[in-house]
Order: sequence, then structure tokens, then C-alpha cells
Amino acid sequence: MTRQDFILKWLFYALALLPVWWMDTFVLGRFPVLGVAPMLLPVAAVAVAVLEGALAGAGFGLAVGVLCDAVYFGTRGAMTLGLCLLCCACGAAAQYALNQGFWGCLLCSAAVLAVIDAGRILLRLFTGAASLPALLEVAVPEILWSLCFVAVIYPWFRWVRGRIVRLLRL
Repeated sequence: MTRQDFILKWLFYALALLPVWWMDTFVLGRFPVLGVAPMLLPVAAVAVAVLEGALAGAGFGLAVGVLCDAVYFGTRGAMTLGLCLLCCACGAAAQYALNQGFWGCLLCSAAVLAVIDAGRILLRLFTGAASLPALLEVAVPEILWSLCFVAVIYPWFRWVRGRIVRLLRL
């Protein structure tokens, strides 16, 4: 792959992330279901990691993590490093242990969302911000609501990947 092909590939993935970011920030964030809004950006990062593998997933996770830190309230920079490491693990798992299909993406997305919410729960328990039952009342519906969008996000990025492969003849 030439340098130009590499740049075009990641430009297309970045452009494909824009509608997901827009839905996450401007549409679904304004209309919560069961009091929670889904987190679509981590699901998108996991979808690309599952399709592209560990190293590419880590890079895309790093970029999406920066965006998550800018979009989501109270992350304190944790999403940048966290998504990088989690997407690296998901890419490796999909490459070597799971399959790189929908079910692998769903399983990896569930794991990533659970780790993210577990970190947020532990932080709030440590600071005494809320009780565990109250935190779980928010975290569990948020994870389940976010996982519903894997059925849309994974095929979207798989379609984009197919167009990239066809365009660049990789």
C-alpha cells in the first residue's frame, strides 16, 4: 500500500465516522431512552478495530478516543488511552480468537462498553458521588441501548471498508 493509499483509507474511515458522531452528539443525545443516551463513538472504534486488526484498531481507537474526550462529559482524558488499548485488544481478539464478523463486533463492543462503564462506576464509587445501585441503573441501560446500534454501525463500516478495498484495489 502506498502512502497515498494509506492516507485515503484513513480519510474515508474518518469521513464515515462523521455521521456516527453527528447521530451521537446531535440526535440521540437529545432524546434519551430510559434516561440514557447511547455511546456510539466507542462502538464505531470497535467496529473498525474488528475489521482492520490490532495495530490499525489501536490507531483508530486513539483518534476516536480524542474525539470522545471532547464530546463526552467528565472523561478527563481517559478515553484517549482507554480506547486505544481496548481497540487494540479487540482487533487482536477478532483477528486471532473470534471472527471479524458481526458477532465478533457485538461481543467486543459489549466488552468495551462494560469496561468503560465499570471505570466510570469505580470512579464515582471512589469519590462517593453515588451508590452502586444508582450507578448500575444508568450503566446497564446505557450499555444495552448502545449495543442496539452495533446492528447499524458495523454494516456501515464494513460497507465503507469494501468500498476502500475496491477503490484502492488492496
